Amino acid sequence: MINKETLLFLKDLEDNNNRDWLQAHKKEFEKAKANFAEFVGELIVGISGFDPEVSGLAPDACIFRIYRDIRFSKDKSPYKTHFGAYISPGGRKTNAPGYYIHIQPGGQSFLAAGKHMPEPKELLSIRQAVAGKTDEFLKIVENKKFRERFGDMHGDNLKTAPKGFSSDHPALEYLKLKGFTVATPPEKDTAVTSADFPASVVKTFKETKPLIDFLRRALAG
Repeated sequence: MINKETLLFLKDLEDNNNRDWLQAHKKEFEKAKANFAEFVGELIVGISGFDPEVSGLAPDACIFRIYRDIRFSKDKSPYKTHFGAYISPGGRKTNAPGYYIHIQPGGQSFLAAGKHMPEPKELLSIRQAVAGKTDEFLKIVENKKFRERFGDMHGDNLKTAPKGFSSDHPALEYLKLKGFTVATPPEKDTAVTSADFPASVVKTFKETKPLIDFLRRALAG
């Protein structure tokens, strides 16, 4: 489970986002990082129960570095103020359809799943699958319980139908998407640090498995 001290460390880092502070609090950082890695390991085991493709993944293969890429950002803060991990076949670097966990204090933690920012060829494959298997796709994303849990799909979208697709297609609003992800509303800190949070996360990700399967089949050709 996520310790309260892990959230406290992230909050303190937000207030002191500089190298000198982090160096002075390296022990707290290592402890928080180890706690998150243990949590991700627990999630991998749980997710493997319904998605064997992630079985055996090492937490380090899924966890994102805390260092920010500030080369093209006006914000020069060197560190992220959250912990994040992407659990998918091959880990975070493959960007295959999978599951994302975001831990951030102040009620900003959330879960997400799907395919974020697909490459042009991947995006075309997904759109073709949505257009060709519309009933199957809509049955997943417009399921009442699914929508109550995740709401609309997230991502940028085109203003008009993508090239090669009909402007009156029944799934047009989905075809205009540039990414295919769903996410939960933010989680309260008390929920994140509760003993039953890991099981709750696994349960939530299991609810996204039909979408993950659809996206994987689309990309497999």
